[in-house]
Amino acid sequence: MFRFFFALFLFVFSLHAKMVDAVAVVIGDADIITLYDITQEMRTAHLSKKEAMEVLIRKKLEAMEIKKRGISVSDEEVYDEIRRLAEANHMSIGDFYDAVLKANGLNSRELKKKIQERLMSQKLYQSIALSKMQEPSEKELREYFALHKSDFEHPSFFDVVIYKAPTQELLLQKLKNPMFFSPSIEESHQRVEYDKLPDALARLLNDTKEGAFTQIVPDGKGEYMMFYMQKRGPASSVDFEQIRPLIVNALMNKKRAEILDDYFAKLKDEVDIKILRE
Repeated sequence: MFRFFFALFLFVFSLHAKMVDAVAVVIGDADIITLYDITQEMRTAHLSKKEAMEVLIRKKLEAMEIKKRGISVSDEEVYDEIRRLAEANHMSIGDFYDAVLKANGLNSRELKKKIQERLMSQKLYQSIALSKMQEPSEKELREYFALHKSDFEHPSFFDVVIYKAPTQELLLQKLKNPMFFSPSIEESHQRVEYDKLPDALARLLNDTKEGAFTQIVPDGKGEYMMFYMQKRGPASSVDFEQIRPLIVNALMNKKRAEILDDYFAKLKDEVDIKILRE
C-alpha cells in the first residue's frame, strides 16, 4: 500500500512539474516561454497572467534585437554602474551588495546580471529611438506643462516619523504592527522641506500618502529606516522656467516610450508568435 501511494505521489509530482515547465509561447523558430517563466514573472512583478506573458514576450523581442544589433555591455560598464548606485545611496560597494541581498534576495552575481541586462536594454532603446527623437519645440513644452502641471507640483514639506533600526526584520514587525515596540528601533518626529531633500528621498516621500509608511530603505550607515507620513504640506507654486529641464526630460521620455512601443508592436506583428497555453 505504501509503495502504491508513494508511486502515486511521484506521478502527481511529475505531472505537476511537467505542467509548470510546459511551453506556453513559442517566438520565432526557437525562443520559448514556459508556464514556469510566466508564474515567476507574475510572482515577482505582481502581474496578472496575461500581463506577465506580454512582458516576457517583449523581453524576448528585445533580446532578439540586442543580438541582431550586436549590443554588448562590458564588465567595466557593469562595475561603473554598481559604483554609481552605491555612491547615490551613500554606501560602500560592499554595503550596497549587502543591502541588495537583504532587500531583494540577489547575490552579487545575480545583481551584476540584472544590471548588465538593464544596461543592454538602455543601449537598445537608445539605438532604436535616437534617429527618431527630436528636441521638443517651445510650443510642445508649454503645451505639455499646461496639461501636466500637477505632475510637477510637490508638497512644500513633509511631517514624518522616522524609524531607524539595525535590521530590516525589526522594521518589518513595526510595519505589520504599529504598536510593536523594540528598544533597538529609534524613533524621531521631523518636518523636512522638500527642496532640501536628496532626489531619491524626495520622490519616495512624495509617493507616500498621509497615514502610510514608506518602504524600508538603507540609511547609508549600515542600518535601515522607514518613514510614516503624518502630513503633507501645501503644494508649492511651479514656475515653468525653473523646472524647464524637468519638463524637457518628461516630454522626451514620453516620446521615447511612444517610439519604442510602436517599434515593438510592429516587430511583434512581424515575428511568428504562437500562444500554446493561456
